[in-house]
Amino acid sequence: MIEMPSYHAMAAMVVTIGMFVEFVRGRLSIEIVSLLTIAVIAVGLYFFPLEGTRPIDGLALAFGGFGHYALITICALMIMGRGLVVTGALEPAARILGRMFRFNLQLGLLVSLLIALVLSMFVNNTPVLVLMIPIFAALAHKGAMSTSKTLMPLNAASLIGGMATTIGTSTNILVVSIAVDLGMREMGVFDFTPIVLIAAVVALPYMWLVMPRLLNDNRAQEQVSHRRFHTRLRVGNQSMLAGVELNTIRDKLPAGITFHSAPVGPLQPQQRLHMSGSHEDLEDATRTLKGELAPSWVLDRIKRAASAQDADVTVVEMTVTADSRLISRTLPSSGIADLYGVAVLGIHRPDRLLGEKNQYSEGGDLRMSEGDVLLVMGLEEDLLSFARNDSLLMLEGARELPRRSKAVLSAAIMAFAVFTAAIGIFPIAISALAGAILMFVTGCVKFDRVGRALSGQVIVLVAASIAIGRVIDESGAAEWLGTTLSLGLEYLPPALVLAAIMAFVTVLTNFASNATAATVGTPIAVSIAAQLGLPAEPLILAVLFGCNLCYATPIAYQTNMLIMAEGSYEFGDYIRTGVPLVALMVTTLSVLLVLWYGL
Repeated sequence: MIEMPSYHAMAAMVVTIGMFVEFVRGRLSIEIVSLLTIAVIAVGLYFFPLEGTRPIDGLALAFGGFGHYALITICALMIMGRGLVVTGALEPAARILGRMFRFNLQLGLLVSLLIALVLSMFVNNTPVLVLMIPIFAALAHKGAMSTSKTLMPLNAASLIGGMATTIGTSTNILVVSIAVDLGMREMGVFDFTPIVLIAAVVALPYMWLVMPRLLNDNRAQEQVSHRRFHTRLRVGNQSMLAGVELNTIRDKLPAGITFHSAPVGPLQPQQRLHMSGSHEDLEDATRTLKGELAPSWVLDRIKRAASAQDADVTVVEMTVTADSRLISRTLPSSGIADLYGVAVLGIHRPDRLLGEKNQYSEGGDLRMSEGDVLLVMGLEEDLLSFARNDSLLMLEGARELPRRSKAVLSAAIMAFAVFTAAIGIFPIAISALAGAILMFVTGCVKFDRVGRALSGQVIVLVAASIAIGRVIDESGAAEWLGTTLSLGLEYLPPALVLAAIMAFVTVLTNFASNATAATVGTPIAVSIAAQLGLPAEPLILAVLFGCNLCYATPIAYQTNMLIMAEGSYEFGDYIRTGVPLVALMVTTLSVLLVLWYGL
């Protein structure tokens, strides 16, 4: 006969269920629900303290999550992930994708899935997806697979990759830290990586070949036209163009690049080629050809100013208004670089207007007119001065150029943090914090931009989850739930016990927060292990894996929402593709845990 839980245990379960319900309803933001949960725990334990504790102890329990080492570790990893993004350290992998898709669509998708999986083992999958989504959108516009068929499998691969190491996701760190608090040994970074990689091999054919076929083609909805900018590429002394004919290197350039009035014969250094393409294509072309879109003295001046002021270089789009002095002028005659220290990289004009007369000067340069969009690079203050004084309208979508000079450095810092944690020199909390400090000290991440690296939503959610986990454990709710569940599991073989725990947590994580599911599931798993006489570690891993199987609903994880708009997904798309993947992973991982631990 199961005894009734204590009043504190019942209250803890009610608060937890209430938090789940509010997350599912979505009427309040995650931050508000998390803060309200912390407030309810604090007030409740102050007026109705746990047995043998003081009211002040309840406040410490409720707010202790903000100082928990798991939260510090998560924040440090966010900072290091930001460092990889802003320095462009992940861009080489992104460029490989473009080449693979041009060679073969299916091979490109397979390589993309593998890259997303591997990168997400060491970097939170959110910055990985943030970097790759625009790449796949651009590839779709150029004739590759539509985003609706690529982003869902890509997201699933990144989630599986994040499951493979203790630092892959914030949830993993949370589960491991709670398990340590409950008396388990601290797991190494790669302790369960082989299990996940074997499961990934089983799931990969589904993500690669089946999942895209279950999704609709949204290519008809991807008719967004990217601005094409006309510019003059300057052939540098070190450029591969020097001394060769243009047609010999054409296949090495992005498909979106067009050369106008291409010269005949070998090209010479300092020769200028009229070309057009999107900003991304122009950037890729200049990197490949080692050419320049603006005079070298202007670019060098901007780089020196950025270094001296420790400022970021930004690229923005500006529209020429009717009052601008630039109308009818060409770039060489405008004096823009001398006056403002900015570089105009290209000019966009609708194709229907390009055929009009007197648009070009005798030197072949395009004369600016009202409505043209200029692609301008410079420091923020200089750009604002240029826009204000020359009557330009600054458009949305400004982006900072990656600080590529620090790309290798940021990658080395991340490798250092992962390596020292992997071989046990430092705990992950120390190595991650040291890596974040190094990111600051070396300038890979700037102090005034740290807010962009940290997610307030994640911080308060993790803090609330830690508080919920502690109150469920210390109130006796976890023990009562464990006892109740163990009565139904005691006659099952270990594989089904693990599958049941994993499935239970998976349901929670797909309809609420995976961090909250982790804090609820971890103490329950420890309790069930004690009730059934099983080792706790495989049951803890069942919880960890279940928290990462968040494919079946858009609300299960932030990257699920991130891809929803770009892929034009509906709720049914997640269920149709996610439920089979969840079933496949639960079955595979349960069997592997039994074999791995000899249960």
